Amino acid sequence: MDTRPLRYAPYRRLWTSSIITAVGSQLTAVAVPLQIYDMTHSSAYIGLSAVFALVPLVIFGLWGGAIADAVDRRKLMLVTNTGIAVTSLLFFVQAALGLESIWLLFILLAFQQACAGANQPARSASIPRLVPLELLPAANAMGSTVFQGGAIVGPLLAGALIPVVGLSTMYLVDAIALTATLWAVWKLPPIPPLGTAARRAGIREIFHGFAYLVKQKIVLVGFLADIIAMVFGMPRALFPQIATETFGDPASGGLAIGFLYAAIPVGALIGGLLSGTFSRIRRHGAAVAVAVGVWGVAMIGFGLSNTLWLAVFFLAIGGAADLVSMVFRGTIMQQAATDEMRGRLQGTHTVVVVGGPRLADMLHGGIGAAAGTTIAVSGGGVLVVVAMAATLLLFPIFWRYRAADPVKE
Repeated sequence: MDTRPLRYAPYRRLWTSSIITAVGSQLTAVAVPLQIYDMTHSSAYIGLSAVFALVPLVIFGLWGGAIADAVDRRKLMLVTNTGIAVTSLLFFVQAALGLESIWLLFILLAFQQACAGANQPARSASIPRLVPLELLPAANAMGSTVFQGGAIVGPLLAGALIPVVGLSTMYLVDAIALTATLWAVWKLPPIPPLGTAARRAGIREIFHGFAYLVKQKIVLVGFLADIIAMVFGMPRALFPQIATETFGDPASGGLAIGFLYAAIPVGALIGGLLSGTFSRIRRHGAAVAVAVGVWGVAMIGFGLSNTLWLAVFFLAIGGAADLVSMVFRGTIMQQAATDEMRGRLQGTHTVVVVGGPRLADMLHGGIGAAAGTTIAVSGGGVLVVVAMAATLLLFPIFWRYRAADPVKE
């Protein structure tokens, strides 16, 4: 891994704190649905909680991006991180007091996700101000690796600790961990808007961000590549069916389902740990296109696999490819966009990243139930490869794009 971004103290503090919060946030991500199910004994309420989480995340992701372009990003991160920490503390209080209110949980979850939606654009848009532009691939790889590591370690810790210490303690641990992020953000230098950046953050500014995105073909195709990979190729909705029908898991769950869910983040984590070459790659558009193609081929292989270990292998390859795509898409967006638009583009990116897999859940779930998992998964992989190739034919500038190339308005 290329660790040169850690030479810069502000980024080093932010990255180090993210190790703690990546794990802590996963503790709450496991604890909330578990508490909901314990209270209601109904998965329908867990599904309803996803609506309370997704809607504010989308709204405040877009609005937060506009705010991040209009105010000091450090101050915005301080406010939103404080909101997230306070919410985690309130989760602890309601669990410790045994309030047993499902609607209180929904409200707290919605507020937490609103703060997270506004925080992410400010955080991502700040990184190009903390490290030199040539180190952005390395910085993004380090951040993505921590995120994937937290997605593995956090749920494992939650599963091991909740039976021992209880749900309320999980919330408290997350709240305490978030103080590390508050400290790291407090130590950042001011990150005010540059030059003639907008000083307002209303609907008009959000639409200006969309208009800017349409003009920036390189960034727009990067977004399209992510949509292609996730909507056509993310098969997680079929993991329970595949684990049961193909690999013999009991309906209540078994070893296979755990390996299927873990394989993609494990592959991404390994890819991140081997990401030292990323900083030397200049053709960022080609890197994204190849990674999306590899993801599609890996999903074809996964859909055709008849042994668990072969399926895990293909999913892990897909996870590594997804990390490569994630790193270079983020770098393209941060380098090609002007600073006064980075927050709004990051906000739109948050919506794409959140929405794509959920659309995939609906698409794969329906096709898998009607035509079987092999056709749904492998067919989706084929669509990924074909759609990405068609996109490159329509926008050849993306394949030719190099990091040092100026992007025309």
